[in-house]
Amino acid sequence: MTVYLSYILLGLSLAAPIGPINAAQLDRGIRYGFWHSWLTGVGAAAADGIYMIIVYAGVVNFIDTPIVQTFLWLFGAFVLLYTGVESLINIKGLTISGNNKKEPLIKSFMSGFLMSLSNPLTILFWLGIYGSVLAKTAATSGHGQLILYSAAIFSGLLIWDISMATLATGAKRYLTSAFLTAISVISGLSLIGFGLYFGWQGIGALLSW
Repeated sequence: MTVYLSYILLGLSLAAPIGPINAAQLDRGIRYGFWHSWLTGVGAAAADGIYMIIVYAGVVNFIDTPIVQTFLWLFGAFVLLYTGVESLINIKGLTISGNNKKEPLIKSFMSGFLMSLSNPLTILFWLGIYGSVLAKTAATSGHGQLILYSAAIFSGLLIWDISMATLATGAKRYLTSAFLTAISVISGLSLIGFGLYFGWQGIGALLSW
């Protein structure tokens, strides 16, 4: 259970850094309400799911070789550390604005989906981070555990989407720049922590050759 919860935390950490998707969720939640904000996040999660499937289908057959496992650990560490540090650097000027116009729900979903799907860092995210999960699970467990941990990561993404939509619509008075900065700092430090762990595992795998 502890391992499962740690992968939910990983999913939360991946979703939490303030970026285009979270900014779009906050904007739509304040302007249009909960469902528009939530569907923006769901659209982004759907794109993430596609990349997870692509990585799984393309990598899992070769994941048990030491050189691939080492690469994935180290690459995952790089992506996590880079994203965590970037999250800490880009915490200035976080503001919220909005109006009361309407838009179709499907437009919110497609906006999040296309925003995530067209982001060059998304595939790097999932190749490095999910690939690292594949490496660890393939080395120690079976496909059943891999599906369980994948579901945990995806659950973390969806939990954050619901949280963002709820915050944007139900507690607007608390959504200050200082609050957003705190979220960005916490998520950035969490990602750096995961990155250091992945890097440690990668160095250990490299030294064991």
